[in-house]
Amino acid sequence: MASTSLGFPSLQLQFQIQSSRNSPLFNSSFTRRHVRPISASVSEKYPSSSSVSANPPESDLTKPLPLKNIPGDYGLPFVGPISDRLDYFYNQGRDEFFKSRIQKYQSTVFRVNMPPGPTITYRSQVVALLDGKSFPVLFDVSKVEKKDIFTGTYMPSLELTGGYRILSYLDPSEPKHDKLKRVIFYLLKSSRDSVLPEFHSSYTELFETLETALADKGKANFVAANDQAAFNFLARSLHQANPADTPLGLDGPKLVSKWVLFNLGPLLILGLPKFIEEPVIHSFRLPPFLIKKDYQRLYDFFYESSGHVLDEAERLGVSRDEACHNLLFATCFNSFGGMKIFFPNMIKWIGRAGVGLHTRLADEIRTVVRSNGGKITMGAMEQMPLMKSVVYEAFRIEPPVPLQYGKAKKDLVIESHDAAFKVKKGEFLFGFQPFATKDPRIFERADEFVPERFVGEEGEKLLKHVLWSNGPETESPTVGNKQCAGKDFVVLVSRLLVVEFFLRYDSFEIEVAPSPLGAAITMTSLKRASF
Repeated sequence: MASTSLGFPSLQLQFQIQSSRNSPLFNSSFTRRHVRPISASVSEKYPSSSSVSANPPESDLTKPLPLKNIPGDYGLPFVGPISDRLDYFYNQGRDEFFKSRIQKYQSTVFRVNMPPGPTITYRSQVVALLDGKSFPVLFDVSKVEKKDIFTGTYMPSLELTGGYRILSYLDPSEPKHDKLKRVIFYLLKSSRDSVLPEFHSSYTELFETLETALADKGKANFVAANDQAAFNFLARSLHQANPADTPLGLDGPKLVSKWVLFNLGPLLILGLPKFIEEPVIHSFRLPPFLIKKDYQRLYDFFYESSGHVLDEAERLGVSRDEACHNLLFATCFNSFGGMKIFFPNMIKWIGRAGVGLHTRLADEIRTVVRSNGGKITMGAMEQMPLMKSVVYEAFRIEPPVPLQYGKAKKDLVIESHDAAFKVKKGEFLFGFQPFATKDPRIFERADEFVPERFVGEEGEKLLKHVLWSNGPETESPTVGNKQCAGKDFVVLVSRLLVVEFFLRYDSFEIEVAPSPLGAAITMTSLKRASF
């Protein structure tokens, strides 16, 4: 669900709603509550940490780290990248691809090839950073460059974005970065009063769709309903336009999904036979002309519905055409893409946690809303520590954007927990975020979904290790960094989903299947609120 890699989304919200100044959307002060102690459990992903708790002894923190050569190699030209690609997608799968190499090299930092490789790109060589200590260097724009690496070792055709390098592909050192990020900030600031009511409206429609499908068929496709609700919500709240009342109609989610495939196809497993998927999707780019008409329909919708934002862009020195392509990308790729991936994943983890968590969430949410006159407000949500922790835990255990990239601006020394490594200027750095945010040297029971992990003073200290926004949760986006400009917006809408859901339902049951983006969630039961 960042502008420096496949980050979702790139929007910031500056709400001025009652009680909102007490929100972590604006400051780092959170409601205090004690959390039950958690015993340590160490993941097998990190072989060198087998005897280390989540909180290493003070002496370990002061020991100088040995300087080591980066292990691993890239293999023969052409052959090595393709061999690694086959392991990554088919022979091992993504997680095992990384785990097996950590075990092989006894290091969470090593050299490897990342897809797509030949013939889409011949620059596949990266230094992988797979722990919570080395990973954050990817956020430091004084050390790493972010130019044209949003999608990693390759860049999609500019024909897919109107001929422009979109904000996500710009380094903060480029003059246009500042202007375009300010345009996105303005978009959200100008729509702040629409977010809460439009979310309620759009997701009430989703709930009604699910209930109708359950009544008729005994099950309901959450993903399809969420896609439509998310697109409607973003269009209505950010652009003050209802897609159904325009020539776009209800086609928005379908068109966006096709367009995203043309951008990200080389990085996805679509479920096709390998002998088709490898040569068609992973070895050659899909021709942009095939999606041109669909993209134009999306562009026309945003151009017609975003007049005042385009006016502001012109005032800042950005043409209306370039600004519109950026608004489309920020809304469809970043924001819609984030909601498409993260919302089903969050529902998956909450669903698997069972009725006990559901009851606790429903009780907390309903009690607070009743005490606030029956209204959902920013201030009310700040009084729901369990709900907030559940959302952060979902971001931690399965961040919506797993892959992060950067290019070393200068010779660097990068530290893991166990060693230091020299990286030369110009080398590609790669981080797999789920391993960083499930680092057992930082988090106890790192591979488990622990709903109350971030409750209380000690829990809140861990928020600096929640990195889904292309930066620590305790920091804020600026025009000078690449943290997701909409970090606070994404947290807000994710909280709203949980709040709206448990105001309406006591509990639910689901079936989960894999999907190219996120999880495929089927609702099999929804129990309406009884208290």
